[in-house]
Amino acid sequence: MKLFWKEHIPLLLFYILQMALVPLLYWLTGEGRPFAIVFYGILLSTSILAVYLGYRYLSQRTLYKQLNSPPALEGEALQPMGETPLAEAVYKLFGHYDRHYQEEGHRERSRMDQHIVFINRWVHQMKTPLSVIQLMVQELEDTAADSVREELERLRKGLEMVIYTSRLERFEQDFMIKPTALQLVVNQTLAENRQLFIRKGITPKIQLEGDWKVSTDPKWLQFMINQILINAANYTADTGKNVFIRAYEQEASTVLEIRDQGIGIVKEDLKRVFNPYFTGERGRQYHESTGMGLYLVREVCDRLGHKVELDSEPGVGTVVRLIFGKDGPLRS
Repeated sequence: MKLFWKEHIPLLLFYILQMALVPLLYWLTGEGRPFAIVFYGILLSTSILAVYLGYRYLSQRTLYKQLNSPPALEGEALQPMGETPLAEAVYKLFGHYDRHYQEEGHRERSRMDQHIVFINRWVHQMKTPLSVIQLMVQELEDTAADSVREELERLRKGLEMVIYTSRLERFEQDFMIKPTALQLVVNQTLAENRQLFIRKGITPKIQLEGDWKVSTDPKWLQFMINQILINAANYTADTGKNVFIRAYEQEASTVLEIRDQGIGIVKEDLKRVFNPYFTGERGRQYHESTGMGLYLVREVCDRLGHKVELDSEPGVGTVVRLIFGKDGPLRS
């Protein structure tokens, strides 16, 4: 209705101006002041205008309704807007743009799928020579070999991040929710990062007594825990520190908490640590961060229906909590 009145504001203004000129015309021609004739003339013109506006609104009501409440960009088909020439012309114009954007969307999705397939194949191809080099380096014992092993491990983790990032584009086809034992996934992730923890001089302290199970995808859960543990190791400055991993119940949720004794995060950066490519003040100091780890953790949590929380204090450490609903995905 508002759009209808906005469209006819010029018409109403011209009409008011015209009605003001009628008595002025009588006065200028010296016809006296026939107020009754002028009044009836204005009344008749106003009645005709009201009938016209009513017909105009009723005939194009569907058009105005759809223009005020356009359909969603996806999942809702474009509906006819009426039988008037203007409504049919607008419908044809929107239909033309709709077909154009759908075709563009299909082409873009096709290119994205091809890109993802290429990335996945490239990563898997790179893993083969990487594994061969790791086997060759195992036979060496000098300090240089240790440095090579460290860089190879960093390269392997980088490749894994690339492939998991590409999988996010078709996440709906790449996950399966089922009861998952936290103890098993945590142990597998710690075993995968054993060399990193040894090199950093960090000791994991696991406090998962009991049969802690959550409904999630084990593969993606391991990926999230892996990212959190890598951050805990990379941002711990001194040796002899610990990483504490525990689970507990909180209202209708199960919480997996990972707490490190690292350098922490300054207060100004806490609100942005989940943004992509954000490294913050600490990341710039240590040059270990890609700014993608916590972003990917939050993205996976959102898509699986979990939550992630983070608390940190400079010089004390960082606490990351993965929160799982007992009866299914959590709702914001």
